[in-house]
Amino acid sequence: MRRSPTLRRALAALAACTAALGGFAATGPAAHALPTTRTAAVTPLTPELEKIRAAEAAKLYGDFAQRPLADRKSSVISLGDSEISGEGVGTYEPGTDGPDNWCHRSPDSFIHRTTIPADVSYNVACSGATTENVRIGGSKQYANELVQSDALAVKARNTRIKLILLGIGANDDLQFGPVMTDCVERYVLLQGTCEPKYAPGWQARVDGLVPKVDRTVRDLRTVMRGAGYADGDYKLVVMGYPSPIGPDFEDNPGFPGKLAGGCMGYTSDAAWGRNVAVPAFETGMRRVARDTGAVFLDNSRLFHGHEVCMEDTWARGLYIELSNPFPPDANSVRQSFHPNFRGHGAFAACVSQLYGSGWQEAGCADPASTGSPVLYQGAWDDAFRPLKNAATGTCADAYGVASANGTEVGGWDCTGARNQLWWYDPQRGSLHSGLTHDRCVDVPGGTYSAGAALELWNCHGGDNQKFTRSATGVFRPAAAPDLCVTLSSTKDPLRLQRCDGSPTQQFA
Repeated sequence: MRRSPTLRRALAALAACTAALGGFAATGPAAHALPTTRTAAVTPLTPELEKIRAAEAAKLYGDFAQRPLADRKSSVISLGDSEISGEGVGTYEPGTDGPDNWCHRSPDSFIHRTTIPADVSYNVACSGATTENVRIGGSKQYANELVQSDALAVKARNTRIKLILLGIGANDDLQFGPVMTDCVERYVLLQGTCEPKYAPGWQARVDGLVPKVDRTVRDLRTVMRGAGYADGDYKLVVMGYPSPIGPDFEDNPGFPGKLAGGCMGYTSDAAWGRNVAVPAFETGMRRVARDTGAVFLDNSRLFHGHEVCMEDTWARGLYIELSNPFPPDANSVRQSFHPNFRGHGAFAACVSQLYGSGWQEAGCADPASTGSPVLYQGAWDDAFRPLKNAATGTCADAYGVASANGTEVGGWDCTGARNQLWWYDPQRGSLHSGLTHDRCVDVPGGTYSAGAALELWNCHGGDNQKFTRSATGVFRPAAAPDLCVTLSSTKDPLRLQRCDGSPTQQFA
């Protein structure tokens, strides 16, 4: 029996309401289940979304039909906020560069530049987005924008989605943009550092944000099930944010100054952002990924060595769009401290490697300052560990919680602080500081002699930054294996000494 148009619309509306209610149920206990069976039937879209779907299908295939999953073009898609929309690249898709829509979607954003084999790439992220603009039943950001979960629902029915990448949260409880703006203003107006203002409540902000991102991820799962996908039909990746600015810019031989380079702010605030604020957020996003079964990309260290005012920067510094009406407003500076073209290239390299890895958690960084990011299995929280000396009971410490070139490394009472965390890269033999992936333990000048003190230096992959590590935690310079890293007494500098097998040369 043929159904009337009125009946068809009523059934579609009923199905849409059922799907929406299913999404809202993600806050209840049953929502934590992660079923893997394929959805028996595709949930009909609302008439508004079906009209959009049909129009997009016509552009893709030449007709309005919704094809079986196996017969569709493949695709990848990014959802979220300015970090992945392309804000900061400088070139934007028509209609997203104001004045009625400031999504700032760039044709050069990373989702369009991965090497993942896909016929189509979609970027529905929007600068300024919150979880409210992504989740089921959320609000549109602009009148001509869809809620991002609705955009996903449309594209999931027209293409075979292989990868969904979500980057969201900075505009919720964290209010990362306003915090950065306030820190810059306080520097310009000589009002003092912003760390004392934000540090005491930062973890509470992260804790308040995590449930919102968790619900958003579960809503995306619900959308995909409603489109007929099983959870194993695609990869859902949650990522955080790399730190755009750090405190070591004066090591840049071409440092142009804070004003010219766009890294205006107190140096101690930059250190707090890199060492505390960004890692806390990254840890929260990892919790979300683990609880929802999503893949986690830890990019918190990706821009280390490539921050604003550093050599080969991957982020845009303070930028004021002078073509906007005077006086400047929030839209005049919104491109500041976001990944630039090279930064999105780094994202693309990491995501491409992650897609082919099969890993559930991975960290991405540029360990030898080559400009080419490398993916490692596991998150960075698990990679960095204290190095406790077997003889003294004290730990290897980057003195002064500093990471500038020439920082002394020696023994100190073990605190578990970030300047006492280290990561040994077995592929390159380099020993990296927990403060920044861009600083390695270094034999100054390659002087391999007994008594030579070690220090931190910009990671470059040279022989004087290569060590071997034994099963007992003995570190030897690869170029001088008769010497061992030694801590002679509790708070001495780390030095090279002739290997003697003593506990002073063992770190665990």
